[in-house]
Amino acid sequence: MRKMKVFEGKKHSYDTTTAEALGNKAHSFYGDPAGYEETLYKTKGGLYFLWGMGGAESPYSEGEDIKPVTEKEAKAWLKK
Repeated sequence: MRKMKVFEGKKHSYDTTTAEALGNKAHSFYGDPAGYEETLYKTKGGLYFLWGMGGAESPYSEGEDIKPVTEKEAKAWLKK
């Protein structure tokens, strides 16, 4: 999946096929409308983003999406 997003005032391209996956987490269980799955990625340029997909009541209720995150947020996500 590839998306253009504005993050910290700049437009960036985030692409799951070219970025390095750093970790994956599933929240809840398959079939739960509030459940979702996230994968943390790092681009070659050093940017971090979360790719996510989930149920109708999850943060990803609109379908799969990409959310840019800071390096600090990425490190905290990995520790959870």
